[in-house]
Amino acid sequence: MISKTDLHTGWTLNCNVAGKPDLPKTVPAHVPGCVHLDLLASRLIPDPYIDVNEITNDWIGREDWTYRCRFDASPDADLVQELVFDGLDTVATILLNGEEIGQTFNMHRTYRFDVSDRLKAEGNELVVTFRSAYAYGSEMEAHYGYRPNNYPGPGNLMRKMACNFGWDWGPTLVTAGIWKPVRLERWAKARLAETLVSATLAGGDGMVKVRAKIARAGDAGDCRITASIGGVTHSEIVEARSDEVSFQVRVPSPQIWWPHHLGAQPLYPLRVELHDGESDELLDHYAKQIGFRSVRLDTSPDEHGSAFTFVINDVPLFLCGANWIPDDCFPSRVTAERYASRIDEAKAANINLLRVWGGGIFERDEFYEECDRVGMLVWQDFLFACASYPEEEPLRGEVEAEVRDNVARLMPHPSLIVWNGNNENIWGFDEWGWRPIIKEGESWGLGYYLDILPRLCAELDPDRPYYPGSPYSGTMEIEPNADAHGCKHIWDVWNDVGYEVYRNYIPRFCSEFGWQAPPNWATLEESVHDAPLTPLSNGVFHHQKATQGNDKLIRGLAGHLPEPRTMNDWHFATQLNQARAIRFAVEHMRSHRDICKGAVVWQFNDCWPVTSWAALDSAGRRKPLWYAMRQAFDPRLLTIQPRESGLAAVAVNERTLFWRAKISGRRLRLDGTVLAEFEFWRLLCDRFEAKAFTLPEDIATADDPGNEVIVVDMLDRRAFHYFVEDIDLKLPKPEMRIEVSKRESGYAVAVTAVNLLKDLCLMADRLDPDAVVDTMLTTLLPGETHVFEVETRAAIGVADIVVGTVLRSANDLVSAG
Repeated sequence: MISKTDLHTGWTLNCNVAGKPDLPKTVPAHVPGCVHLDLLASRLIPDPYIDVNEITNDWIGREDWTYRCRFDASPDADLVQELVFDGLDTVATILLNGEEIGQTFNMHRTYRFDVSDRLKAEGNELVVTFRSAYAYGSEMEAHYGYRPNNYPGPGNLMRKMACNFGWDWGPTLVTAGIWKPVRLERWAKARLAETLVSATLAGGDGMVKVRAKIARAGDAGDCRITASIGGVTHSEIVEARSDEVSFQVRVPSPQIWWPHHLGAQPLYPLRVELHDGESDELLDHYAKQIGFRSVRLDTSPDEHGSAFTFVINDVPLFLCGANWIPDDCFPSRVTAERYASRIDEAKAANINLLRVWGGGIFERDEFYEECDRVGMLVWQDFLFACASYPEEEPLRGEVEAEVRDNVARLMPHPSLIVWNGNNENIWGFDEWGWRPIIKEGESWGLGYYLDILPRLCAELDPDRPYYPGSPYSGTMEIEPNADAHGCKHIWDVWNDVGYEVYRNYIPRFCSEFGWQAPPNWATLEESVHDAPLTPLSNGVFHHQKATQGNDKLIRGLAGHLPEPRTMNDWHFATQLNQARAIRFAVEHMRSHRDICKGAVVWQFNDCWPVTSWAALDSAGRRKPLWYAMRQAFDPRLLTIQPRESGLAAVAVNERTLFWRAKISGRRLRLDGTVLAEFEFWRLLCDRFEAKAFTLPEDIATADDPGNEVIVVDMLDRRAFHYFVEDIDLKLPKPEMRIEVSKRESGYAVAVTAVNLLKDLCLMADRLDPDAVVDTMLTTLLPGETHVFEVETRAAIGVADIVVGTVLRSANDLVSAG
């Protein structure tokens, strides 16, 4: 049986850097890890996430670094012994006992080196030297010629996490190191060199396809390979002259795996074993938890253009999604527990799809395993983003090896439903001015997206859809970001206009759109120590990476909310505006679910404390946007939308059962006076349907627009409509009664509205940095009560619930007095 010895201890990092005489020659190194984390652990650099320390650490990415360790491993003529590196970041030379055993050029690949003849009985020295990514990038630019890139650095000229070089939400922290596990593997006779597993449905049965490649030692004879799953076992003999085998295993009537909002996630343990054909000795094995489901991407032409609809288990779905970026600039410190926590937060926000974005990494196995367990669908980009990419060697070969590695690794996961070729590169070539820069006949990446990637996916993983890009219209004959075809990104709204313009678009599937806001207050105070804190103070401004980002935050308030005068108001107003913008967009798209079949918000998470588009900040704290997404992605949504016939209440049902209930509504003055009302005995909204109910004219028409609101109820769902924006709304100064009572896990804060309170928020981190509140963005009519459940270990009372700081509403910003 193959044996594995982790080589994770005893490492040192060479810090003998010219121009840095204060550094020791070596420091202890952690593997898996990276240079920045080792220097930080030894207190040799300031934390790059704090204040403006990022810029003081820029030199690290411009130096070469060397890792060393010693280990014992005896030579053995009967064994093949291989060093296996699951991830090296990025350009590395590896020496064993003074001899070079290999070089690497790709952060996203696994490397394996046969060292059987190079081991000593004891005291083997392993040395891994990492070259500066900047220096290597300069060489590659000379080799390929310049290629346009929307962000600084040579990330498009090598296979390294592109956002390492800085993004409009991320710092420039160019890493190096052994970022994934390293081990010594010993085996005899044969091992599984590659195992490709896919599972789908065939009628009422499950079908598991297994393809395996076998590596042999010397003159190894016949082998037997056996797969077992769901009580079914299948065996094949692999003759000595062959090193490949493929077969299928049919599992009768398995339980079906569903996204979390539709059903359960049964997983079946699959075990593939490789045995010696003569002695029946177990030589190697492969084990995965797999689920049975079908998936296809419908892009057929229709009366609106062409569809972009994911069909899971023969059910066409509307996908409520968010984009996922690397959860830390130093990915090695993202634990399995942290993955689970983030994915649980996504599920709690009614998100059913995470798009793993192409400027980051293929996440570790633990990410996809957790998505399998909880029913979170995954859209996986190949790692090309916002740049043109050479298609010549050596990059071409690295891309192919990387794709083979990661498709084989990830294809067993039922949560993974699509491979996507790139992020914004076809759009960039078409509309961002790349055409005149790229010389005639010069490659820019299209061959990857339309040839190499689809060919490899068809070879390795034919049961899962591949799509060339996001955005992409399905053909190079139609502009890539078309409304009527394929998947669309909407960025003019944030960059140039107000969020009301979202209603100008009805995309077939929107895979990116977003709005910025700062992180939560506790996160801001932990990471920035400006005195005083202001939107333009050095630290706050440095933690805003978008071009003219703060200006866009203020411009985006125009027509909606007044420009804030204090830091507290700036923080709340911009967070509130972010939440409203995304809720507005999602409700609009979902109300048109007959045309649009997905809304994937940019973005879910952050990699460091920053003003960004995220719903969950880098500390894992929920911004108001998180609560807005939970409301807008509710499987049963009630919203009020404009239609040709006037205002309509639209019920949207993503549940498996029809939604039938009384629907009623009122037009009220803000003081609660009823001006008109209606009641319709039964509105029927079938499963996977949006059903519009035109509001009566006396409800939809205001007498005094600045002082009126429409409220529509359907069972326990409620929708509001205001005739004017808040800046023109006669919101009163907030008046309320507050009661606080102890709960087992914290406190209940009951708020009773004396007058209308719009988008009431309890900012729990203002009470306790670790506190979490269950709800936010609640609108109360006069006399109504809402109870906020606050999880906290801190002691709080009524006096702590300060209106205007802890308890905030739109009334604070625009009250008429």
